[in-house]
Amino acid sequence: MLFNSIEFLVFLPITFILYWLLHRNLRWQNLFVVAASYVFYGWWDWKFLLLIAFTTLCSYASGRMIASCAEKSAKAKAVMWTNIAINLLILGVFKYYNFFAQSFADAFLGGNADGMLLHLVLPVGISFYTFQALSYSIDVYRGTMHATRDVVAFTAYVSFFPQLVAGPIERATSLLPQFEHKRHFDYRTAVDGLRQMLWGFFKKMVVADSCALYVDEIFAHPDWYNGATLLTAAVLFTIQIYGDFSGYSDIAIGCAKLFGIRLRRNFNVPYFSRDIAEFWRRWHISLTTWFRDYIYIPLGGSRVPKGRVVLNTFVIFLVSGMWHGANWTFLAWGAYHAVLFLPLILLGKNRKYTNVVAAERKLPTIKELGQMVLTFLLAAMGWVLFRANSIEQAMEYYRLMVVNFGHGGPNITAPIDLWLLIVGIALLTVVEWCNRHEEHEFVRQPRNRFLRWGLYIVLIFMIGAFMVTNEMPFIYFQF
Repeated sequence: MLFNSIEFLVFLPITFILYWLLHRNLRWQNLFVVAASYVFYGWWDWKFLLLIAFTTLCSYASGRMIASCAEKSAKAKAVMWTNIAINLLILGVFKYYNFFAQSFADAFLGGNADGMLLHLVLPVGISFYTFQALSYSIDVYRGTMHATRDVVAFTAYVSFFPQLVAGPIERATSLLPQFEHKRHFDYRTAVDGLRQMLWGFFKKMVVADSCALYVDEIFAHPDWYNGATLLTAAVLFTIQIYGDFSGYSDIAIGCAKLFGIRLRRNFNVPYFSRDIAEFWRRWHISLTTWFRDYIYIPLGGSRVPKGRVVLNTFVIFLVSGMWHGANWTFLAWGAYHAVLFLPLILLGKNRKYTNVVAAERKLPTIKELGQMVLTFLLAAMGWVLFRANSIEQAMEYYRLMVVNFGHGGPNITAPIDLWLLIVGIALLTVVEWCNRHEEHEFVRQPRNRFLRWGLYIVLIFMIGAFMVTNEMPFIYFQF
């Protein structure tokens, strides 16, 4: 079920009402969360419910078994690794088997993979809920949390519908206890959640989906356009993927607030970053911190000889690229960011910028503005790899962008629509800049009630005006 669908507009208020009617009985309320989440997820294909149920039960059982063993014993470690292997095997079969089979055929069989490929549909959000389930058994083994006995609460933790298919990737240490204790409705929190959802819908349906109309056309026929147009499309995709994914996160976090649940922040104005290291601290925070805590630090992090630091950096970025999809483009995208990140970490400058840009000022300095523009453009060049269907297509896109760059300005059809899109992007930029110190980007409201509601109405009007006839799925649903 898509957030930007009529079905969800019906599903959400019904779920909200029934959920709070059950607030006196925690177990029944959690059972209802599980039922509603399974309806939400099974709306695409009910057969995938068996997969998420199996993942849930494996991780729950592994937690109980680890708890019954001596702390960090060989048996507990074996249970943990067995659960990791089972979950990664499922993820590998559905997401990566065909990629490796086809790559093998291309290398050794002349590209003929007949009889080797599996005709499987990739389950929506499998990478998200798999990583969420894995973190639980790892944390139980490490002793950072106790194994839960409440299978209903644990199932609600894995399947909670707002963040089930595209994150944020929650840790059991923060989300699971919220299902083990009674929640209380808070009006101000709920209103803030609705406000954050409205802003998320604006970012997705006004900004991201409108960018997609231009991006899809230009990336499909890059040889039709000059270099300036190709650069414009790369910039528009950079904005599109941010509006799409951070918009989903805003909707998910805001929706969770309606149910008395706090989810972690997933984006923190990443395009105001002054270098690539700061960008990665602000982009898809739940995933980058997952890789940091469960892969990078166990490998030794940056507290090892320089050669190992280089290796660890490339491992973490290549794994991150591979997590996004079974395509060489994603590996190349990860390697590209590793190359950009490596000098900063080797020179000890990867944590140079940990505060918000222009923290005590309304506007950035010329130097800060230049740093933000450069970081944005570096990210945009990387997003070309991410968006392309193949390495060859990405290289051709780069080539055409360079050789055709002096052949006039951007040539994009429907200039009136483009100007309206520019207004939407400008509004997004101004609001996020003004609220860059806040928990989310749409919190400072006019005190005057009429002005406040006027702003809400403008956003709702823009969402309606930019709504395309078909429902565009979120980009990260495919991961």
